Amino acid sequence: MKKKPSGRQAEIKNRRARFDYFINETLEAGIVLVGSEVKSLRAGKASLARAFASPKDGELYLQNCNIDDYTKANQFGHEPRRARKLLVHKRERNRLLGAVQREGYSLIPMKLYFNERGIAKVQLGLGKGKKKYDKRQVQKERDWNRQKSRLLRDG
Repeated sequence: MKKKPSGRQAEIKNRRARFDYFINETLEAGIVLVGSEVKSLRAGKASLARAFASPKDGELYLQNCNIDDYTKANQFGHEPRRARKLLVHKRERNRLLGAVQREGYSLIPMKLYFNERGIAKVQLGLGKGKKKYDKRQVQKERDWNRQKSRLLRDG
């Protein structure tokens, strides 16, 4: 009998994704991992900062995602920044590749997590990069909302 996944699973988020990109849609994809990567992910030892998804040989790969070495894996460990294949349906893959190549979109990993069955998944966002003035506008709105809530709370 298989062991049920524990209640709280590790979830690695890319906090800068929504700040740096206008995200139009999100989708869930599977990810091909080796055993020591899964153990390291369950321990929460990964980073999606500067990670992106790109096409290579007609497939989608997660590039530049850092999954730290699992210390107990000895010589059978893994390379921390290797390209990892993403598992999506063929029609979905073709649509995403078309959007990336023709329309100038980017595939940004938003979140890396385990679903309720204990399978590693990555949430990808399809979006366009923000300009510097867009980021300043977002920061200005956040500051104003924070200041407004303080005034309402104290006043």
